[in-house]
Amino acid sequence: MTVAEALRAATRVLTEAGVPDAAGDARALMAHALRVARDRVTLMAPDELPRMAAVRFDAALNARAARRPVSRIVGYRDFHGHRFAITQDVLDPRPETETLVDAGLEHPFDSVIDLGTGSGVILLSLLAAAPEARGLGTDLSHAALDVARTNARALGLEARADFMHADWWSGVHGQFDLVVSNPPYIAGNEVVTLAPEVAEHDPWMALSPGGDGMGAYKLLLSGLKTHLAPRGRALFEIGAGQRTALTELAQRAGFATVAFRPDLDGRDRVAVLTNDGALRAK
Repeated sequence: MTVAEALRAATRVLTEAGVPDAAGDARALMAHALRVARDRVTLMAPDELPRMAAVRFDAALNARAARRPVSRIVGYRDFHGHRFAITQDVLDPRPETETLVDAGLEHPFDSVIDLGTGSGVILLSLLAAAPEARGLGTDLSHAALDVARTNARALGLEARADFMHADWWSGVHGQFDLVVSNPPYIAGNEVVTLAPEVAEHDPWMALSPGGDGMGAYKLLLSGLKTHLAPRGRALFEIGAGQRTALTELAQRAGFATVAFRPDLDGRDRVAVLTNDGALRAK
């Protein structure tokens, strides 16, 4: 069987399993099986599929047909121009979260804290683009912190990225120019409505705080005035329909102005809270 024939058969299997973008996922899994870059798959289409690659491809295909995400099959996710290792212990970062990183880079910063850092993709993407800055990532999961440290070493950022086991602000000292977080924000009764790739494979604690989904924001805001530098900004990823509720919480916490950044689909994705004082020029 050629690579092209295997791809066509795999696309049919994934389509029948209800997988979105079946052809794209088949190509990604084939690249994984062949151990080549994805753009090499087309060039290899006429070639016979090597036996061991066929074994790897079949195993990966079966996993994807069972709705295991491609990133969890291959063990990494490409995010904001970098490759990050992921495991079952961390959230699989979504492309829309790059909106938060882009917003963070709109103004210079010397220090940044990422609360609930998970695999570290937000913190490390920010530090990679800000070579003079230092950062701290906190998480309640020791296993997630291990993944974040692995990613920091892989990107050569371990000298500027520290990680700490903490429950939000617990044990955190000092102030930061930039505070970022992609907290759990899905309402408890909505988790079961998520795609299987999310509901069955992302850590529950990274998806939902239970209740109406706003609990994590209340905890984040409770310590924000203490830890945000006078000219600092805080960026929180939010879910659909949470703009009004987040604005009200922020204003009660002393932040008079809340702006929002849309993702590529035009949905409110990132809340931007600014402390008193003018921002430094970019």
